[in-house]
Amino acid sequence: MAIAKAERLMNLALCLLGTRRALSKRELRDSIEAYVEAFQRGSAGSEESFNRMFERDKDDLRELGLVIETVENLDGDVGYLARRDSNRLPPVAFDPEEAAALGLAAKVWQQARLAGAASGALQKLRAAGLPEETGPESTHGALEPRIPVHESAFEPLMLACRDRRPVAFDYRKSNAVRPEPRQVEPWALECWRGHWYLAGFDRDRGAERVFRLSRITGKVRSRAGRFTAEVPDVVTVRETVASWAGEGGEGTARIRLRTGSGYPLRARALSVRELGDGWDELEIPYGRGLDAWLVEFGPDAVVLGPAELRADVVDRLRAVAKG
Repeated sequence: MAIAKAERLMNLALCLLGTRRALSKRELRDSIEAYVEAFQRGSAGSEESFNRMFERDKDDLRELGLVIETVENLDGDVGYLARRDSNRLPPVAFDPEEAAALGLAAKVWQQARLAGAASGALQKLRAAGLPEETGPESTHGALEPRIPVHESAFEPLMLACRDRRPVAFDYRKSNAVRPEPRQVEPWALECWRGHWYLAGFDRDRGAERVFRLSRITGKVRSRAGRFTAEVPDVVTVRETVASWAGEGGEGTARIRLRTGSGYPLRARALSVRELGDGWDELEIPYGRGLDAWLVEFGPDAVVLGPAELRADVVDRLRAVAKG
């Protein structure tokens, strides 16, 4: 819904809810700024244009659930109002499990700007009687969930995903030294193994792409206009990133890894064997994109096999060295 229309509907709803008597179309037209401006800009048929706009807005509010009454006054004019008792929501009630889930959700975003809004909402719910599970009997008190958000690109991208707004940013690939400009229609953000990723439509490449937020340099810039590509019903961010990292691969790769490093690799290892002299040998699943992930570990990881994986990693490292 466009911001201008949403604001107009909100103002109309507030007028109808705030009046003690039914208001005529003329009174509403003269009370709501958007209607006044539309009427003043109009030509001889501006009254008809206003009537069409008002009827659409009234129907939209009714579809949203607002109960609007039509009343005829003594002069025969038709007026409108929305009585508060007819539009009062039922009391909000939560069972202990739902209350615990809300409490956990409010703790998740402690490192993002959402923390204040989440905490404020939870305080209001508690003031209204939301049960709080505390004490030794609490089954959730020991849980302290966190979603780390260190990247400055997170918040503008989150808002762009919500508002369906194209963005532009500079992005450095794993095998590149210098970032490249990207124009993206953002679809969804998702956290996978401690890193945030953005899925969207890359306009320059004309295809779906996934971007790691830690590789975005500089500011995320908003772009005017609408999306040019259809947003899929299901955006598989994790599955895409997992395939790049070799998750679900049919083969295996042998990696020599420096002792005390590469914990994400060790977590996926099928077997680990000590080689001595500060090195271990790991066997890990091998799938498409594993070479890009291994490059990130720099000199701490050496590919022993298969040969094509070793060649791909060497090519990426040479590309970085040339840059």
